[in-house]
Amino acid sequence: MPKPARFSRQIATRAARTMVLALAALAPLAAHAHRQWLLPSATVLSGNDPWVTVDAAVSNDLFYFEHVPMRLDALAVTGPDGAAVRAENAATGKYRSTFDLHLAQPGTYRVAVLNQGIFASWKENGQTKRWRGAADAFAANVPANAQELQVTEAAGRVEAFVTAGKPSKQVLATTGRGLELAPITHPNDLVAGDTASFRLLLDGKPASNLKVSVVPGGIRYRDKLQEFDATTDADGKFGVKWPSAGMYWMEAEVRDDKTSIKQAKTRRATYAVTVEVLPQ
Repeated sequence: MPKPARFSRQIATRAARTMVLALAALAPLAAHAHRQWLLPSATVLSGNDPWVTVDAAVSNDLFYFEHVPMRLDALAVTGPDGAAVRAENAATGKYRSTFDLHLAQPGTYRVAVLNQGIFASWKENGQTKRWRGAADAFAANVPANAQELQVTEAAGRVEAFVTAGKPSKQVLATTGRGLELAPITHPNDLVAGDTASFRLLLDGKPASNLKVSVVPGGIRYRDKLQEFDATTDADGKFGVKWPSAGMYWMEAEVRDDKTSIKQAKTRRATYAVTVEVLPQ
């Protein structure tokens, strides 16, 4: 059993280290808090009857549950044949949602949460009012004569890809709506030390000169974010060289005036994907 003085020094050292980590984490996250993410228990599986469990959350740290769960109302899982796959055992708790997927077919599955709606703010009796929701509920929730009204259309896509057996490509097809990833390197064929190639599309066209943030998981357990960026070229292409194995989160955002909702003057389109990089 440690002596009292030694024990006190251990406690003080641990407390100081915890404070350093907390302060270091807060600085880079201030401008990019509350990341949305899906985290499969594995992305490449084999065997006769594979299953995968997926966590879904919104948090500061990747991939740690400390803010709010991601709602599963807009969850869409697509199987290798293009058909919808049912999520099983879905549940939402205080900090995360979770569900299971039975990978009954060989090939690649797309797991996506699609969010589209509008954000509105206005003045009422000197007070700022805010509302967010679906476009068809706008009239019922925002006064027709709202003063200083500002409306933004939001279109977000959060994804992960999971493969049973040999990777397939059918689910990698894009829809031509919003900000989407068009993989060149298969997202379930990523290896540490290699450079993977991807392409971002906005409404089906190349999203050029767009910054893509890449963040390795495990932020909570290191004193630096270790985020690095890539930039899309004129064709929307970008490359990522993986420094080490592990789970990574990639995110991009576009703001423009190409709205599909008449009340909105601006649009914010976002895309985020979790990928697993395997060791060599």
